[in-house]
This record gives sequence, structure tokens and C-alpha cells, in this order.
Amino acid sequence: MAARRLYRRTPQIDQRTVRRIGFYLLLIAVAALFIGPFLILLSSAIKPADQDVFGFPPDLIPRPPVLDWFREAWTTIPYARFLVNSLIYVGITVPVYLVVSALTAYPLARIAFRGRGLFFMLFLSIMFLPGELMLIPRFLVMSQLGLTDTFASVILPAILSSLGIFLLRQAFSQIPDEIVEAARMDGANEFAIFWRIAVPIVAPTLAVLAILGFVSVWNSFIWPMVTLTSQSKFPIALGIAYLSGVSGTDVRGLAAGTVISLIPVVAVFLLLQKRILDSMGGAVKG
Repeated sequence: MAARRLYRRTPQIDQRTVRRIGFYLLLIAVAALFIGPFLILLSSAIKPADQDVFGFPPDLIPRPPVLDWFREAWTTIPYARFLVNSLIYVGITVPVYLVVSALTAYPLARIAFRGRGLFFMLFLSIMFLPGELMLIPRFLVMSQLGLTDTFASVILPAILSSLGIFLLRQAFSQIPDEIVEAARMDGANEFAIFWRIAVPIVAPTLAVLAILGFVSVWNSFIWPMVTLTSQSKFPIALGIAYLSGVSGTDVRGLAAGTVISLIPVVAVFLLLQKRILDSMGGAVKG
């Protein structure tokens, strides 16, 4: 009798709780899969010289942590110059990229003209072309214009993105027709509707594109390597490759240089993360 009462008082775990625990364990595993490489990178950047960085399983705790490798990475190559170059590339490319994408996407979404569907399909087809396929045509164009080994040769090809046009076209298409028609009845011209109504509504999408554009330009490597020959114009990604060639097998210094290059990307993401969450909830709310 007492055993039966004890059994009745024992709490039972329902299937919903089991599924929730399993779901959280899965999320933890996925997070560890993505965060793990960064933790190994950061650990390698602050490990002392006598601590192994290639052990398995990885030893993530430096004993003791040191900052010598950051100073070495900063002084071995003109790291500050590379950072400034990347900031120049990003500071010019991303705003122009957003403006060009918005001005191209808005007519494709809101203005009826002959050939609109054909233009949109052409932009979509460019999305499926590998970037490496465009290296030779771009280089030939830049050579004919005399722009190789200049900042413009890196910036100009990056200001037009079929992905940005596609995403903004979808965002502009979701704007209710009643809002646009009401603005037209009030006497607003098409540019006023675009600038004062459409752009604020799709601001979350613009923020997402700003982050994607920032990361793409900041991490650009192949095209700058093709078009640039002067070290003074290298972006940070190409500079880290140069650091790898200078430092040889100095894994700690290379890891420290990579960590420094990630700081601006993380800062921009944290600055615009609210806009990303807004875009996930929908740009237009009823």
C-alpha cells in the first residue's frame, strides 16, 4: 500500500517536456558546432608559445593567456593600413550598393513597364552564375578603363548585386497597394513615394542587406587579389593572407590577426541585430 502511494507521488515527465529538452539539446549542439571553431581560434590567439595548439581534443584554456601574438600580428605587417583600406572599401561600397539596389528594385516591384519581367529574370539568372566566372570579364573591363590596381577596381564591381535587388524587390512588392494609392491621391510623385514611404517600410531588409554587403566586402579576397598589385591598397582579408606568407607556420600570430579582423564584423552585427529581428517579423505589419 505504501509503495503504491509512493508511486503515485512520483512526478511523471510528459512527452512535451521530453521533446522540449531534446530540442534544447539539439540547439546547444548546433550552437557548439558554429561557435566551436571561433573559440578554438580565440584560444590559439592567446595561448603561450609552450602550449600546444594542435592537440585533440582541443585544449581551450590558455595557461596563462597572453597578448603577445596580437602585438606581433599588428607589427609584422602594415595591419593598420589594411584595416583602413577595408573601411574605405566598406564605407563607399555598402551605401552605394544599397542605393543602387533600392533604385533598381523599386521599379521592378511597383512600376509597370514593358519588359519588366524580362529584366527581373535576367537579374535572377545572374544570381546563379559563379563569381569566379566573372573574374576574367571584370578584369578585362577594368584594364580597358585603366582602373586596375585602384580602389575603384574593387568598389565598382561590388555596387551591383542581384541578390540585393531580388530581396528588395520582394520587400517592395509586399507594400499594400492602398498605401501607395493614398500617397498618389495626395499628390506625391513616384520618387516621393519611394523615398518617404517605401524606403522606411523596407528598412529592416535594407539593414539585412547592409550586413550582408559589409561581410562580403570585408571578406573579399579573390577579386582584390586579381586586380590589386600594390600592397598599400590591400584589404584586410588579403592582408591576412600576406601575414600568413610572412609569418610562415606562426599559427598563433595568424589566429590573432584573424581575431582582430573579426571585431568590426561582430560590431556591425550587434549594431543592426534589432533590424534583422524586425525583418524576420515582417517589414509590413497590419
